[in-house]
Amino acid sequence: MIKHHPTQDLLVNHANGNLPLSMAMAVSAHSSLCETCRQQLEQLTAQVADLVLAQPKIYGAYPGEETMTSEVVDVTTQDSALDMDAMMAHIMAQPVATNIPNNAPLAVQIKQQHYTVPSAFRQHLSRPWQILGKVSRMRFDVDEMNTRASLLHIDAQGEIPQHTHRGYELTLLLAGEFADLNGNYVPGDFIVLDGQHQHSPKTVNGCLCYTVLDAPLHFTKGISKLLNPIGELIY
Repeated sequence: MIKHHPTQDLLVNHANGNLPLSMAMAVSAHSSLCETCRQQLEQLTAQVADLVLAQPKIYGAYPGEETMTSEVVDVTTQDSALDMDAMMAHIMAQPVATNIPNNAPLAVQIKQQHYTVPSAFRQHLSRPWQILGKVSRMRFDVDEMNTRASLLHIDAQGEIPQHTHRGYELTLLLAGEFADLNGNYVPGDFIVLDGQHQHSPKTVNGCLCYTVLDAPLHFTKGISKLLNPIGELIY
């Protein structure tokens, strides 16, 4: 049973289209795995649509020149508004498109392991895997300054050395299981940690995750601390 979910603030911002791509993919992917959050997101999206549609528009003299207003439209703008209404009526009268978006899960393979992942990652799955021992990473191109978004695969009996965070770390477990000092996680769990947390995720049977970081990990134990000086290059 999924125990960790996006905050209400994340769901609201996702419904309003205000999240960066890396986080929007995480919320979309989680919602495809979590019936509770999917229903909340559908309700929030419907509320946003109702608010937008309830606001009358004033149409300017040039294409794209429009504002939302609660004021009455004056006579000089009525003709433009009527023309736009006629155009919208014509568009709505067209046959319904038959190309329905494909929301089916997608296949991913790494080290002879086969997984399915949410369709939110569709545009990024052609990228190569980078493999370092039991840990493999497929880096996504989200073009968000210092933010790194990736698929992360850990082999059976693998672990990430103990670390804390200089920024935030989001982990969405997609398949398999892992555990740390904070508990045990199942597919769909949406875990956000920051500098107040320290952990060393371990998996018995292997796992596949989607991860987002906005700063390097800071390793705190053993020989892995030697990686901290080059953290900017490897996170």
